[in-house]
Amino acid sequence: MSSPFFAERLNAAAADTEALLERLLGDTPMPGETTRPERLVAAMRHAALGGGKRLRPFLLVESAALFDAPRDGALLAGCALELLHCYSLVHDDLPAMDNDDLRRGRPTVHKAFDEATAILAGDALLTLAFDILSRDEIHADAGVRIALVRELSRAAGLGGMAGGQMLDLSAEGRFSEKRALSESEIVTLQAMKTGALLRFACRAGAILGQADATAAAAVARYGAAIGEAFQIADDLLDVEGDAATLGKAAGKDASAGKATLVAALGIAGARQKLERLIAEADSALAPFGAKADTLRAAARFIAERRN
Repeated sequence: MSSPFFAERLNAAAADTEALLERLLGDTPMPGETTRPERLVAAMRHAALGGGKRLRPFLLVESAALFDAPRDGALLAGCALELLHCYSLVHDDLPAMDNDDLRRGRPTVHKAFDEATAILAGDALLTLAFDILSRDEIHADAGVRIALVRELSRAAGLGGMAGGQMLDLSAEGRFSEKRALSESEIVTLQAMKTGALLRFACRAGAILGQADATAAAAVARYGAAIGEAFQIADDLLDVEGDAATLGKAAGKDASAGKATLVAALGIAGARQKLERLIAEADSALAPFGAKADTLRAAARFIAERRN
């Protein structure tokens, strides 16, 4: 189980992220904006506020702390990442995608509003993320900000989350005859669809801290391990959890025939792989010593989470 110290750090980052998102999603136009349509702002706020562990911003803030990068800039970058993550959830929930009615225990955006508003809310969350990531408050060095924008673009796009979602739909047989994926194919799919944003959270901390290549590579290895671990834990929850605890429908992956490592390896095999990944994450952090203890606890938290 996670330590009280870890829980305190996680909760503090979540509270600070929530407060900053509240301000970023206000209805007052920014310079260059004419107006912010009320319904669109409401849908974006429904998608992004009032729920979630804010794990991705937390990982970014803690990774940046390894390199003594200022917390304020890391927190703002974490909010950009969280907005992009929320956009992906809004679009994934749409009837044309996963067709979900619940998210974080509340109606999904297309249920609370309508499909057109949900699509536009997702679009606006995505573009606002890059607006924020380009701001001077993130880092004084424009080169650092450009590197963050480039990394997040790649994590979210064709070779990352969006590409992984396409592979996932293809594996379901949406476009052609369904076929079973190998373990390596499932790992690739999940590393793109889910792991890419978690890897970015860790890599972004190294970018903000202007880490050397060796240290940045170590953090990237940690991010890759926890990204894979997160998806396995999520798939186990889909099999073993319930909607009241998860805040979303349970058992949908199995009923949709989704390609998961739980399906490929069985529950026991998936749990064994999960333990190996947590050990890999811990090993990757060895060069940082005790300074990385919070990130070590985060890996264990990911493996043991219940929602």
